[in-house]
Amino acid sequence: MQLKWFSITLVWILSLTTALAQPGARTIKSFDNDWLFYLGDDSLARNVNYNAGSWRSLNLPHDWSIEGAFDEKNATTQAEGGLPAGIGWYRKIFTLPAALKDKNFFINFDGVYRNSEVWINGHYLGKRPNGYISFQYNLTPYLQFGGSNVIAVKVDNSGQPNSRWYSGSGIYRHVWMTSTGKSYIPEGGAFIKTADVSGNRAIINFQTQVMVNEDNLRLKASIYTASGELVNSIITSVGNGDTLATVSQNIIVGHPNLWSIDHPYLYKVVLQLLSGKQVVDNEQHTLGIRYFNFDVQRGFFLNGESVKIKGVCLHHDEGALGAAVNTRAMERQLQILKDMGCNAIRTSHNPPAPEFLDLCDRMGFIVMDEAFDMWEKKKNKHDYHEDFKKWHKRDLEDQVKRDRNHPSVFLWSIGNEIREQFDSTGITIARELVSIVKKLDNTRPVTSALSESDPKKNFIYQSGALDLVGLNYHQEVYANFPKNYPNQKFIATETMSALETRGFYDTPTDTTRHWPHSSKEKFAKGNPEVAVTAYDNVAAYWGTTHEETWKIIKKYDFLSGLFVWTGFDYIGEPVPYAWPARSSYYGIVDLAGFPKDVYYMYQSEWTDKPVLHLLPHWNHNPGETIDVWAYYSQADEVELFLNGQSLGTRAKQNDDLHVSWKVPYQPGTLKAISRKSGRIIKTEEIYTAGPPAQIKLDVDRASIKADGRDLSYITVSVLDKNGHVVSNADNLIQFNITGPGVMAGVDNGSPTSMEPFKASQHKAFHGLCLAIVQAKQNAGIITLTAQAEGMPKTKVIIRAR
Repeated sequence: MQLKWFSITLVWILSLTTALAQPGARTIKSFDNDWLFYLGDDSLARNVNYNAGSWRSLNLPHDWSIEGAFDEKNATTQAEGGLPAGIGWYRKIFTLPAALKDKNFFINFDGVYRNSEVWINGHYLGKRPNGYISFQYNLTPYLQFGGSNVIAVKVDNSGQPNSRWYSGSGIYRHVWMTSTGKSYIPEGGAFIKTADVSGNRAIINFQTQVMVNEDNLRLKASIYTASGELVNSIITSVGNGDTLATVSQNIIVGHPNLWSIDHPYLYKVVLQLLSGKQVVDNEQHTLGIRYFNFDVQRGFFLNGESVKIKGVCLHHDEGALGAAVNTRAMERQLQILKDMGCNAIRTSHNPPAPEFLDLCDRMGFIVMDEAFDMWEKKKNKHDYHEDFKKWHKRDLEDQVKRDRNHPSVFLWSIGNEIREQFDSTGITIARELVSIVKKLDNTRPVTSALSESDPKKNFIYQSGALDLVGLNYHQEVYANFPKNYPNQKFIATETMSALETRGFYDTPTDTTRHWPHSSKEKFAKGNPEVAVTAYDNVAAYWGTTHEETWKIIKKYDFLSGLFVWTGFDYIGEPVPYAWPARSSYYGIVDLAGFPKDVYYMYQSEWTDKPVLHLLPHWNHNPGETIDVWAYYSQADEVELFLNGQSLGTRAKQNDDLHVSWKVPYQPGTLKAISRKSGRIIKTEEIYTAGPPAQIKLDVDRASIKADGRDLSYITVSVLDKNGHVVSNADNLIQFNITGPGVMAGVDNGSPTSMEPFKASQHKAFHGLCLAIVQAKQNAGIITLTAQAEGMPKTKVIIRAR
């Protein structure tokens, strides 16, 4: 199995001089650089002697859709974001020394959207329709050692519509070249699991497949601490002859350092295939030792401790970067969610990038790893239902084998709102899919996200194959779950579908609105701004506000937890509006990564941090009565002041999650003070802002790696002369960059902006804008300058090291 290492892990590997004294036979190298790309179709491009001199040169990962313009006339539907799709070709020429002719060479694609076909030196390697799964081809029989080799990849995303959200187009995840000796551990062939944790020890079981092409092989498995100290190892003989052998080994770890959400400790594992004293193949993995279980009455337990699952659903796009995988972009998303108190991620509705799971391992998230959004019954004309019968077994096997060594993965999902739940075909298919998973991994429960809450009507549930009942919405049945589903374990796989636009507010706030109102109304009749109020009182007709469902989940122990739809806004599926809306309103955080107000409700509920957050802004019409809300924690009460005059003290009653006041608007300063036992815990002030006068740049990381991938995110705030954010500012911000960096993207979080993401300018939205700077591959000083009409230039320095 290939593994992509963070820099800290690379340092660790280099320090293993004892364990890896011999160079070993396996190498894994990035195959991302120096590709040629052509947007369009040319069947001759598969040929070795094809002239691609006019093609564009680029590095992977690459998403060509995000480079295009939003257009209602594009083949992709509004649900997919209205960006272009089509067909594209990629070619790469590479050489291999003649001295390597006795090695095996494999190419690994982490994900290609979609219908990829691959040729090496004119030989057809195969097709993979699924746009999300990782796959591998053996190149060895067709390579020219000592000469040039040509690999060609066709990507066909022309069959539209094929997704219910933005998919992206192209080789949008990493590509790797792996070389091994004659005998080797095949892709996904190593399964490392915690067999038992008891007392002061843990038993780690290794089930390792070996492709045997020589005699007298031995397999050495070693476990090291995070700092590189040997914990224990074992050497076992491997069968002789040309065969695929499976080697079973157990290693005892004394006084194990357990992996948990708050302490995600990772051991390191080295597998070495030995012929005499020579290492003929080797693999490295991370290992998190943990145990967990779901209890019918008491919910979820991790390492024997009760944990309420506080999760969010995430689609795979990274805002302005589109689907093109960037580890820092994913890390930033997870950091923002971690700070909110989120501890779990559902990969909706498909396998994630491998690096995403690496991050969850390292940062302490538990993951519901989902496989399919549909089976044989379609949701879109040209979606995966066309390929399910032929490919589902291979795709699901590849997913489980790839992801089963991640300690973060605690739950497999075989589908989301699958339409076979409504007829008896759901019984047969559900049993087959669960069987596929269980043959490869019997350590984790399997569920499916069910949208039919009546157990008598749900055929996937009736199959009896699921270990865990996963319900989407239908919060009205949660309190009575033990009665309706006797002796069953529960997870709310998808909840809320609450809607907000960051920075937009309207009243009243004392009633809940549903947009659209029902399935008969496709789009909402909202407001001219095509916006949804950021007060938490609007939801799609099938969902609830954030507060409504969380109150239920937190109340009952047997409700193990939930996944909120969604953590971040995403491109596509712009419920409740039609065009010109082109991205979602569901996120707790907007598309640019700016938290909406409800983020602080979750932070007040999901963390131990002292929280005090006021909404809305304080620029309104004279005489207007404004509903002022405060989210707070670690305090007994909040007192509100307007221009120094107290407007009263409020405390949460019963199961309230916020307090509120009705305030006749006056310009000036709105101030809140939270207290506990009379002691001030926090103070927050918001101000009436004047006209835009200056730009402020806040950089999330002022020092980044000069590796051609690392990112710095710069928050651009439009301020008045006193330094207050101008809540209605929509100034056009122009950017200029000098030094070894490029503009990777721009955004403002607006779900209706038609401005391109790949540009050097962007309008502010409710006073904020985002610039993303990407390092080149040489060190130096990057300077980003921002300017807008009528305001002085401002700049920020970023060091690429």
